[in-house]
Amino acid sequence: MNVSTEALRDMHLRMVRIRTFEEEAGKLMESGRVPGSLHLYVGEEAVAAGVMAHLRDSDQITSTHRGHGHLVAKGGDFKQMYAELFGRSTGYCKGKGGSMHISDLDLGMLGANGIVGAGPPIAIGAAFSNQYRKTDNVTVCFFGDGASNEGTFHEAANMAAVFKLPVVFVCENNGFGEFTRQERHQAIQDVADRASGYGMPGVVVDGMDVMAVYEAAGEAIMRARRGGGPSLLECKTYRFYDHVGIRGLGVAYRDDSEVLEWRKRDPITMFERKLDEEGLLSAGEAAGIHETALAEVREAIAFAEASPFPDASALLEDVYTATD
Repeated sequence: MNVSTEALRDMHLRMVRIRTFEEEAGKLMESGRVPGSLHLYVGEEAVAAGVMAHLRDSDQITSTHRGHGHLVAKGGDFKQMYAELFGRSTGYCKGKGGSMHISDLDLGMLGANGIVGAGPPIAIGAAFSNQYRKTDNVTVCFFGDGASNEGTFHEAANMAAVFKLPVVFVCENNGFGEFTRQERHQAIQDVADRASGYGMPGVVVDGMDVMAVYEAAGEAIMRARRGGGPSLLECKTYRFYDHVGIRGLGVAYRDDSEVLEWRKRDPITMFERKLDEEGLLSAGEAAGIHETALAEVREAIAFAEASPFPDASALLEDVYTATD
């Protein structure tokens, strides 16, 4: 695939912005400066960047409990994102949604979701709307290997195939359903094998290689955009931090040596090395991009901390139903 230098550098920037946002968010959680638990996307950046490089603002995505990276890659605003994590009124959901409900409908980000497997039914609803209105918009549904065991995924995959809906199912297979290894909750090695049961293409790619994701996602998204129906893309990836936060909950379920081995395949480091070798992005330029992203993050954190909490009078605003 012939990819422009601009597109390559754009994917690099998306990954750096995700990494920087998540690293600093993790520190805020560990220090107790933001309430609740954050599920970090560090290590999986190539998936969001490679997929989102093909999407328009009018294309929709559904996300997971690990959704910051998806919103950042879709073009999310750091200030509104951090304000939401801090529970401030200037956040995306006015401080009332928090990390696992963060969304931006103007960008087509239909929301992170704390319920495992909740995204697929929402995704096919959006895809059906796109088809019914005769647009060429595509919906991408992100989910994990654990969610592929849920009935919601199978029902959504079946309906998407029957109606040839413009949706791409992207399984971010990081090898664990929370603390349980894939081989202990599935009898298959590749989630993509499940695509054949619904008559759709299923492809496995290296989720640590942004170019591999970009190429496979490009084919699936173009197929959906042209009316060819759904696809299942499985990206083999790995989260560098624990299920929750940086240090996690103290549950021993993987060795440090395993994490170190995966860190040798850091998607950002590998891509920067490749771009440097091809003369498209020097090490100095890459360092400058990291510094710029960090400065933007720190400015956003300052904005968030200075923002007000929601007023009690706004408690019932933006809800579907309320009792008198």
